[in-house]
Amino acid sequence: MRLVREFLEESARRSPDKVCLVCDGQRLTYAEVDARANRLANALREYGFKRGDRAVIVLPNCIEAVVSIFGVLKAGGTFVPVNYSTPEHKLGYILDNCGAHSLIVDARHQPLARRLRRQLPALATVIVVAPGPEREAAADGLLDFERIQSDYPALRPAVVNIDLDLACLIYTSGSTGEPKGVMSDHGNIDFATDAIISYLENVEDDVVIGLLPLSFDYGLYQLLMTFKFGGTLVLERGFVYPAAVLQRIQQERVTGLPGVPTMFAVLIRMDLSRFDLSSLRYLTNTAAALPPGHILELRRKFPGARLYSMYGLTETKRTLYLPPEELERRPGSVGIAIPGTEVWIVDDEGRRLGPGRVGELVVRGRHVMRGYWGDEAATAERFRPGPLPGERVCYTGDLFRMDEEGFFYFVARRDDIIKCRGEKVAPREVENVLYGLEGVREVAVVGVPDPLLGEAVKAFLVVDGHPISEADVLAYCRRNLEVHMVPKYVEFRSELPKTDSGKISRSALR
Repeated sequence: MRLVREFLEESARRSPDKVCLVCDGQRLTYAEVDARANRLANALREYGFKRGDRAVIVLPNCIEAVVSIFGVLKAGGTFVPVNYSTPEHKLGYILDNCGAHSLIVDARHQPLARRLRRQLPALATVIVVAPGPEREAAADGLLDFERIQSDYPALRPAVVNIDLDLACLIYTSGSTGEPKGVMSDHGNIDFATDAIISYLENVEDDVVIGLLPLSFDYGLYQLLMTFKFGGTLVLERGFVYPAAVLQRIQQERVTGLPGVPTMFAVLIRMDLSRFDLSSLRYLTNTAAALPPGHILELRRKFPGARLYSMYGLTETKRTLYLPPEELERRPGSVGIAIPGTEVWIVDDEGRRLGPGRVGELVVRGRHVMRGYWGDEAATAERFRPGPLPGERVCYTGDLFRMDEEGFFYFVARRDDIIKCRGEKVAPREVENVLYGLEGVREVAVVGVPDPLLGEAVKAFLVVDGHPISEADVLAYCRRNLEVHMVPKYVEFRSELPKTDSGKISRSALR
């Protein structure tokens, strides 16, 4: 097993002068990123950062965020990436919960960092990334990221970790309570990256565009995987301007485009003919399943690229992937287990279920994370004893079914199932039907309390210019759905609320 810091170090040894990171108009080589991370690591150690300490990183997608991740690893610690838009109370909770030694922020978060430092005795070091005019760090004892780069040596710090040490804590969204820190050790990440790289067939010539936040594990792994196989990452701030992203793909000859359904829903409605996207070799999707209609449209829009439908969760990173050659036969499937892992479906009593039965997906493999930081009860609920003595497997909380050939189909999150008229309704099944109605751009289906039905089905729709009425939607549903699945309510929105990772937020709609 390799340490995650070695992903960068080994690529820097093999190809020191190769451009590995394109971001904010700059092009950095492996040797340059390695040297910057070494300087940060040496500074952290001088300020008391020890093996196993946690450093929280609150930065947008930028060069300094990449350097910070590897700098913390080189210092022997655990990096904790937090979304740039996280509110103060949640950031304070995360810092306190993980007992962070260090915090790395930009100028916008400088006043917040000062307040949190006063409130949290364990927070010993705050490093600020700020352009020249905004550098106020020296006046109040905060450290300046750029001064660290000029004052500390690029000598590579000695290795103090083994693969069982924690590399990363990723805090889940906490939609049902306080966020939980998912513990990933170096071995978890090494295994998961190897498995994904193998089925994507990544090579050193690949150029991957990173559009998702590095605080989101799907976005983070684009960085980790690319540095591991020695490719180039084109790191963007987001997907706010799709035409600019497509221009960047054309300019940089991008070969890999990782996305989520909300991004692909925009792309399939754009005129792509004015962009040269012939360099794209593959597209990947996760976070939520793509509607089958969108899969077929993506195949038409990107005829030269292989499309990988995938499923994963923070607690296991990646779990399932659908080989692209299977898309025509089973567009609704998210595939088979990633290499080196095992999955199965169980009922409420833990009995394994065969093809056609709906139950909870269970995951077994080296990528199953260590548990939740400081939360033994939640860890015991999600990570339970496996088939072999002494091992733990992950109970995902997601409902699936399997076909006769062993391919898996996502049904719903257990918490999202709607109980209407005594029947169970999977929101995704209703959503897939509604996506077939011309003009529908985005859909979300939730259950709302109803005195007669128990829960009533409510559909939220975003449409793009077509004259669609509530009566049109209900008539279409009655033709294509069983009676208990037909929405009682239909609401049109100009947009649907999204999570930090770009998924439609059902909890916000409820």
